[in-house]
Amino acid sequence: MKTVLLIGLGRFGRHIAMKLNELHHQVMAVDHNEDRVNGVLPYVTSAQIGDSTSREFLSSLGIRNFDACIVAIGDNFQNSLETTSLLKELGARKVIARASSGVQEKFLERNGADEVVYPEKQLAAWTAIRCTSDHIADYIELDENYSLIELRVPGDWNGRNVAQLDIRKKYGINILGVRTDGKLNMNIGHDTVLGNNQSILVLGSQRAVQKCFRI
Repeated sequence: MKTVLLIGLGRFGRHIAMKLNELHHQVMAVDHNEDRVNGVLPYVTSAQIGDSTSREFLSSLGIRNFDACIVAIGDNFQNSLETTSLLKELGARKVIARASSGVQEKFLERNGADEVVYPEKQLAAWTAIRCTSDHIADYIELDENYSLIELRVPGDWNGRNVAQLDIRKKYGINILGVRTDGKLNMNIGHDTVLGNNQSILVLGSQRAVQKCFRI
């Protein structure tokens, strides 16, 4: 269980609070808007109404006690930038900040963010991949070259095992898991047999995945 400081409770921040609650982490939520704070109370351990650009206010929260600080401010980039910088100055262990553009991403990194999330960019990439292929169920871009993809088992793979397909040798693609009836099995061996009613989780370069699965 982690202790997390979540600053910014708009739609994005609210969804983060809900997911962290689902994962049983302890969350302190902060926003200057009382209605937003009240809206996340069922999902957080504690909440504060306050200005995250105020050094005095942030200091009162005990920044060093949190495993991670998430800056999810989406409606005022200047406040997001100042908050990120202050958190690092006050000794935050890890700061994750939200960006809405490539320029914001660069400024946040320069001002102390350990990690930057760019939801619109990530969602756009997923949507583009998903809508242009009938095979893909999920997609995570790890970097410019490699992706983690879940897709349906091709029809001509039905009844064949991993060793027979040998896609690791042919394409440099690893099968990490097989999902059957909603349940994911990560214990994959050479004798694992694949079927049309399953989906597989694969890791490989985007070019190799496109070639292997004819995407």
